[in-house]
Amino acid sequence: MSRPLFDTGFYGRLRQQAGPHWHAYVAHDFVRQLGQGTLPAAAFRHYLLQDYLFLLHFARAWGLLISKLTDPDALRHATASLNAIISELPLHQSYCQQWGISETVITVEPEAVETLNYTRYVLDVGHTGDALALLTALMPCVAGYAEIGLSLLHGPSTRFEGNPYAAWIENYGDESYLAGVRLSLSLFEQLADEYAGEARFDQLSAIFTTATRLESAFWQMGLNYASGPEKGA
Repeated sequence: MSRPLFDTGFYGRLRQQAGPHWHAYVAHDFVRQLGQGTLPAAAFRHYLLQDYLFLLHFARAWGLLISKLTDPDALRHATASLNAIISELPLHQSYCQQWGISETVITVEPEAVETLNYTRYVLDVGHTGDALALLTALMPCVAGYAEIGLSLLHGPSTRFEGNPYAAWIENYGDESYLAGVRLSLSLFEQLADEYAGEARFDQLSAIFTTATRLESAFWQMGLNYASGPEKGA
């Protein structure tokens, strides 16, 4: 299994430029507690529910990306990514049910503010910018989850035996998921070679860092829910 190259190319530059915001995302307390198996169950259930709603908008964003592409290879790559997200929805729904979240609950659950902020930001970037800008907003989620999954999978402090979140960790370090991440990184570098240029670096860096901050807020949402007045769901 080959590890995706997170620190090279145009993506690597944006990741480095995000600096402490990137570290706050990939090393968030929510992530650390996942690895140690100490995350409150209420935090994870709330995250799972909102993540399903997030995926619906994430699929819409990839559909919007496809509409902005003309190169046949780019279209194939983006369509493969969209199909992977659509295929993931039933699996995600099944995982929710394992955590006591029924399909009925999912369909009536309102989107949290953090979900609204993140998904609408990405879609706004997509509607107002080009394909590269939109993919820049998507990449912290796509590649960031792979980096987090691999870090937890091989981290010395990660506990698997008796950890209720072990399956989640293994999913994001799975070869099939990593293959999709490599495909997305390849597409991103292709678009960056064609449309980025130094003149656009600051603009794209701002998009990437904003999406990264919104990812951190999504983790924090779970922790806040578990410690707030609504806990116990």
